[in-house]
Amino acid sequence: MKYSLPILPTISTSCIVISAALVAYGWYLIRKRNIEAHKKVMLTAAAFALLFFIIYLLRTVFIGNTSFGGPDDVKVYYTIFLVFHIVLATVGAIFGIVTIWTGLKDIRARHKRLGPVTSIVWFFTAVTGVAVYLLLYVFYKGGETTSMIKAILGF
Repeated sequence: MKYSLPILPTISTSCIVISAALVAYGWYLIRKRNIEAHKKVMLTAAAFALLFFIIYLLRTVFIGNTSFGGPDDVKVYYTIFLVFHIVLATVGAIFGIVTIWTGLKDIRARHKRLGPVTSIVWFFTAVTGVAVYLLLYVFYKGGETTSMIKAILGF
């Protein structure tokens, strides 16, 4: 059986992986006291995270979310894992915005406290996001997809 990966989820998941890798590199840079490079790398990481969110949002509205296509006995575990990922991603995004804001406003004491926590939350978000992608598109074939517009308007 020949199966190709869906392009938008693959691109958006790649954005999250790139974002997490850049956060790790930014962490390295700040440990080396290279503040300007750290700032540029972290803002680039945030841009990749934002690109992920834009792709995800547009895909959700116009194409839809893919339901889990794996076995029913795995679905409950997948759903629990997905809820964990969504909560983690939401917390990570909020922490990320606050951490970026404190960095740009040069509120260093708060930024230094938030940065490591935010980075760790973001790494777990990226890892769980990749796991969701693998479960939806690689390990199992994705289920049905219905766009939000179709669901709301009843097409």
